[in-house]
Amino acid sequence: MEPLVSQKASSELQEGSGGPPRSVPDGVVLRIQRSDSLRGNRRLQGSIDHTEKRESLRSWIPENIKKKACVYFVESCKLSDAGKVACECGYTREQHLEAVPQSPTLQGKKWDPETHVKELPTDAFGDIVFKGLRQKQGRYVRVAQDTPPSVLYHLMTQHWDLEVPSLLISVTGGAKNFNMKPRLKSIFRRGLVKVAQTTGAWIITGGSHTGVMKQVGEAVRDFSLSSSCRERGVVTIGVATWGTIHNRDSLIRRTPSQGDFTAEYSVDEEGQGSLTCLDSNHSHFILVDDGTHGQYGVEIPLRATLEKFISEQTKGKGGMAIKIPIVCVVLEGGPGTLHTIYNAITCGTPCVVVEGSGRVADVIAQVAGLPISAITVAVIQQKLSLFFQEAFETFTERSIVEWTKMIQDIVRQRQLLTVFREGKDGQQDVDVAILQALLKASRSQDHFGHENWVHQLKLAVAWNRVDIARSEIFTDEWQWKPSDLYPMLEDALISNKPEFVKLFLEHGVQLTDFASCDTLCRLYQNLKSCLFNRKLKKVQDEGPEDTLHIMHHVAQVLRELLGDFTQLLYPGPGHNDRQRSRRLLVSPNKPKVQGMNLQKRTSDHITFTMDPVRDLLIWAVVQNRQELAGIIWAQSRDCTVAALACSKILKALSEEEEDTDTLEEMQALADEFEHRAVGVFTECYRKEEKSAQKLLTRVSEAWGKTTCLQLALEAKDMKFMSHGGTQAFLTKVWWGQLCVDNGLWRLALCMVAFPLVFTGLVSFREKSLQAPSSLARAHAFFTAPVVVFHLNTLSYFAFLCLFAYVLMVDFQPTPSYWEYLVYLWLLSLVCEEMRQLLCGPDEYGLMKMAASYFSSFWNKLDVAAILLFVAGLTCRLIPATLYPGRVVLSLAFIMFCLRLMHIFTVSKTLGPKIIILRRMMKDVFFFLFLLAVWVVSFGVAKQAILIHNERRVDWIFRGAVYHSYLTIFGQIPAYIDGVDFNLDQCSPNGTDPYKPKCPESDETRQLPAFPQWLTVTLLCLYLLFTNILLLNLLIAMFNYTFQQVQEHTDQIWKFQRHDLIEEYHGRPPAPPPLILLSHLQLLLRRVFLKARAKPRRKLKKTLEKTEEAELLSWEMYLKENYLQSQQSQHRQSPEHRIQDISSRVDTMVDLLDVDPLKQLGSVEQRLASLEEQVAQTARALHWIVRALRDSGFGSEADVPTLAPQKAAEEPDEEAGSRRKAEELGDGYHINARHLPYPDSPVSRFPVPNEKVPWETEFPIYDPPCYTAATDPTGDALEPRSKISYNAVDGLTDRQSFHGAYAVQEGLPLNPMGRTGLRGRGSLRYFGPNHQLHPVITQWRRNQDGAICRQSGRKMLEVLVLKRPRWEHWALPGGSREPGETLPRKLKQVLGQACWLPFENLLRQGTEVYKGYVDDPRNTDNAWIETVAVSVHFQDQQDVELTRLNSDLQVGDPGMSIQWQVVDRRIPLYGNQKPILQRAATLFGAHY
Repeated sequence: MEPLVSQKASSELQEGSGGPPRSVPDGVVLRIQRSDSLRGNRRLQGSIDHTEKRESLRSWIPENIKKKACVYFVESCKLSDAGKVACECGYTREQHLEAVPQSPTLQGKKWDPETHVKELPTDAFGDIVFKGLRQKQGRYVRVAQDTPPSVLYHLMTQHWDLEVPSLLISVTGGAKNFNMKPRLKSIFRRGLVKVAQTTGAWIITGGSHTGVMKQVGEAVRDFSLSSSCRERGVVTIGVATWGTIHNRDSLIRRTPSQGDFTAEYSVDEEGQGSLTCLDSNHSHFILVDDGTHGQYGVEIPLRATLEKFISEQTKGKGGMAIKIPIVCVVLEGGPGTLHTIYNAITCGTPCVVVEGSGRVADVIAQVAGLPISAITVAVIQQKLSLFFQEAFETFTERSIVEWTKMIQDIVRQRQLLTVFREGKDGQQDVDVAILQALLKASRSQDHFGHENWVHQLKLAVAWNRVDIARSEIFTDEWQWKPSDLYPMLEDALISNKPEFVKLFLEHGVQLTDFASCDTLCRLYQNLKSCLFNRKLKKVQDEGPEDTLHIMHHVAQVLRELLGDFTQLLYPGPGHNDRQRSRRLLVSPNKPKVQGMNLQKRTSDHITFTMDPVRDLLIWAVVQNRQELAGIIWAQSRDCTVAALACSKILKALSEEEEDTDTLEEMQALADEFEHRAVGVFTECYRKEEKSAQKLLTRVSEAWGKTTCLQLALEAKDMKFMSHGGTQAFLTKVWWGQLCVDNGLWRLALCMVAFPLVFTGLVSFREKSLQAPSSLARAHAFFTAPVVVFHLNTLSYFAFLCLFAYVLMVDFQPTPSYWEYLVYLWLLSLVCEEMRQLLCGPDEYGLMKMAASYFSSFWNKLDVAAILLFVAGLTCRLIPATLYPGRVVLSLAFIMFCLRLMHIFTVSKTLGPKIIILRRMMKDVFFFLFLLAVWVVSFGVAKQAILIHNERRVDWIFRGAVYHSYLTIFGQIPAYIDGVDFNLDQCSPNGTDPYKPKCPESDETRQLPAFPQWLTVTLLCLYLLFTNILLLNLLIAMFNYTFQQVQEHTDQIWKFQRHDLIEEYHGRPPAPPPLILLSHLQLLLRRVFLKARAKPRRKLKKTLEKTEEAELLSWEMYLKENYLQSQQSQHRQSPEHRIQDISSRVDTMVDLLDVDPLKQLGSVEQRLASLEEQVAQTARALHWIVRALRDSGFGSEADVPTLAPQKAAEEPDEEAGSRRKAEELGDGYHINARHLPYPDSPVSRFPVPNEKVPWETEFPIYDPPCYTAATDPTGDALEPRSKISYNAVDGLTDRQSFHGAYAVQEGLPLNPMGRTGLRGRGSLRYFGPNHQLHPVITQWRRNQDGAICRQSGRKMLEVLVLKRPRWEHWALPGGSREPGETLPRKLKQVLGQACWLPFENLLRQGTEVYKGYVDDPRNTDNAWIETVAVSVHFQDQQDVELTRLNSDLQVGDPGMSIQWQVVDRRIPLYGNQKPILQRAATLFGAHY
């Protein structure tokens, strides 16, 4: 029942009654944004929080969306469902507005919705929850029937957060429950949901829990039960009539100001009566209200306008912006469904009819394959009796004729009609049939050639159906140019469709040619919401955001992620002017170096190298797009460095990522890129060790002048660093120019007795060092990192020994010589640390060098030990603090000894143990925190219980912390239980500084007074938790750390080994304190000689261009081998084999499930093909026999009898005649019989093909009469009594080109037959209305002036024009004024000075057509006839053509004029295309 409306609303209604119809409020700004993702951006910076958004929705809906309500009770003769007196609107008196005054203007009048129904703000909207086992939630709104579709679209996309669809699926059919075959039902449900889920489509239905809507709802339900939570849901929108919904009272808000409202709705099919319930499986509902109750079909007009409005919107941006396609899917259905299909086909909407679903769907499916001439009234009558059975008796003769006419018009548009037949014609899935129907309709639209194929590909990309693109678009019918695919490739990248990217690469797209500066900027402007985007926004907020700066901002963020050791990948705007800065990437016309796009731009000694593949790879990686990044990486040239750089970027992002799922995905992708780098390097190392090691140290210009080795270290890619090839290289660096097989004992002998270097005791790798007497041997020996390391180790041991000797034996008030030597030694260590700090990379500043230096733990330890030593030395030199100075120096000695662990990391035995020890130290710190809790808690409690007011701080610390800590190791406190109570061992008043204060005792001070049971209990609990629980926890932590590190000990040791090798690779060869000589030399060169210091020895090398190109080509070749091996391993994997076997089994099951009759149908098709071939063979033999007989060979009696020939030829002749009929049309006018007459509310009487001729009897033919109120030109209507037909009537020629026409009852009869409408219509004259259509053509030429050809024929261009209200282009012709030569439209196009010359051209032109025009404005008594004259300009330099182009003008500002290519898909009105085809045939041109 309808709720009562408040008196306040009633008074408002009374005051506002009789107002103008409602439109969109002026205060509402409808921003219909064409965004690719509205729901996924809820975490955008600065967006409104959820609460504010809900508040905005609650205020927006009542302001912009209204409902309908009847305000005056007019008693009806029909009773309500409850047997009460009802109004004409269907509601009872109680359901009307309260206290509505009986307006005298409404009394006694017939009920009229225009006056009796008024608008009010809607009171039903919010969330809806369906009661049941699985509560399902959706959203709904009650709207008036005249609500603008733009408001509803704004509601759905902006407030309901629905993503703009890539496809609109309108499902229509039977509104009552019907039965479908189980297999067909399963196929339909699976296919419908698949196409919606994969393409991001919206499904629109009637929304009720019955008929086809119920089928759709159950399909969505099955999908939601089987899909994972991460899959995108299916948007199912139900558009239903509010007045026919059962239990709709539960959807109404109690008060208008009510906050968040969730309606609880129950589906009650048993008690619904003549009403219907909402389907619980739909996600959104639009409930259309016209103020009536129980009237079905109210929602149909609004649904149609909403679907049309949505189909006119665009999705995407730039070159990929396409109008949202719409398709109508039909199941079963009755007369209303037929009208829906007819209207859809008329509007150009493709329809998919599911055969086997029943009634209308089966009728159309049965006749869809017949020629139009075979679809007769008798055939349709027979089909209706077959599929409607009992309901067939309700069909009248006129309704059957109307059905025949509508079905003929539907079938005539074969390009828009697709019949899905289960198991036939290769169709297995409904989703494929739906998408193929859309592509078929797209081919038939006004796109032709390149535009048509591009439009189809845009649709496939928008749907994300690469299977459709492979089977329907990338065929041999069209050769794609790589440049044609660039817009679709950009959209596939932005929308993350890797399969399409792979498809485009397979068809010749080169990423090096695709990526340009503008493309890259657009890609970064369309970044999804991610951590990198937020970091980029933060950088952009600090500077300008134009295109000139965006790439520089990206480079800044990338340098932060890659590390400061890299250079900026993209130049800043200050390096060059705007024109050069926009050319970041080399265009295809630029010269290429060995197939790689490189462009260097130098400014202030900074070189930037641009690599398109690198740029796209970075763009994909920062968004964590795994598949896309893998595809692009496979195209990269510098693949090893690229993989390591991606690993570094991802690991840097994962450290800041807060979302756990995204973090895990980043780490997994980083590991995958590391695995790829290891795989490619393994291939290279197996092939050639020397070249593979060059890859490790080669400076990559494209990646910020870094190396593989440096990236792997910064990314902590331990697998790469522990690779055998990497370790072999590090070992070679460690040994310098010495052979690796030299034993350490040989090195020790040579270090002790260096003349042995000039003997053959040690061997070198280079031949130039083989001579024993060469002085270079000594330099090569002492500069080898392994020798430098051992010399420094011996020196450090000597320093520690001397330091220990001074501290323990020779520490005098006045420093001794040995102590001065220690100071000198330390000075050499300090100088070396200063050299390491200041001699960093050239491009680093002081702060960055300091940050790099202190990033090492051992450097921090060195600085701490040196500072402690300096502090101790300062105290030592002051006599008063001599002893504290020795204490501080002793602590410094401890820290210098800890430095030995860094030296031992080079050992393969001790190194892993030191790593384990460092990891365990972290566990100890965490353990100490837990231990401190128990120690302090027990110690404070014990001290408070035993001791009264201890004021000595040292003894408080001993009692509360120190003694409690020692208790863990077995030192039980003496007075804890009173057994060892002895006053001699304590101080009663706490005055003895060397004794603790006595515990609480009795007055005699002989017995303890504290509760011993409590202290003993606390001690037991304390020991239980600390000794058993915490210590075992520590052991377990140590064991876990040991097990964890032990598994990767070798990798960790090999990874950390690099730091030591690099340190001694760049260290001066002399050990401390002799190293001071090297430091002195460096100081003299820099300070006094002003010479630049020699660059620090690094593990990197810049190769020559030729060598680098050869090395990268070799690496790329081996990368292909690696990818092939990976694919082979994947195919051989058990998972892939199981999947392959499963798919084959599924295919076999599908084949076995097909009905045997369907298999027989396939056999019948093959037999029919065989029969046709046999018939052709028989005709060929018959021709041979006849030719031989005519030539005199053989006699008449010897001619063999070919009896089967006639029988065999009959089907062929029938098929040929059918094809000919399809090619030539129906033989009758078609456009003149369209049921709706243009620009009027009049509908024609249905006239099937067989009833068109006047000679055919058509007893029920009773067409309406329509004549426009005024003449199209504005003149007064002509008097019919003075008209002279079949003659020249004054200035008006009423003669027909087809001869004399009949005149009946004073009106002429259309010579082509019935049209379904009498009168003049919107034409100017009764009888023939003569027009002139000049076909102005020229040859289409390319830039060189040559005539373009297609399929071997020349191509024409035709001059056409278009007005804003026209759907298509038209030839510049039309009706002529009496006595005029040129039509009005042509005069509007041509300048007045050109009228006379053009009349001369018309006289010289060739007439290509003269006769009847099949125009939708034709009637039984008025029609259009035209003369088409071809005016062709052969030469592009023709004077008349030049004059024509210069004189073309537009008198009407809304008119457009252009030359268009002549093609069968030219966007021209259909009745003018035959004229254009005749003109093309005249010149033998392409059409």
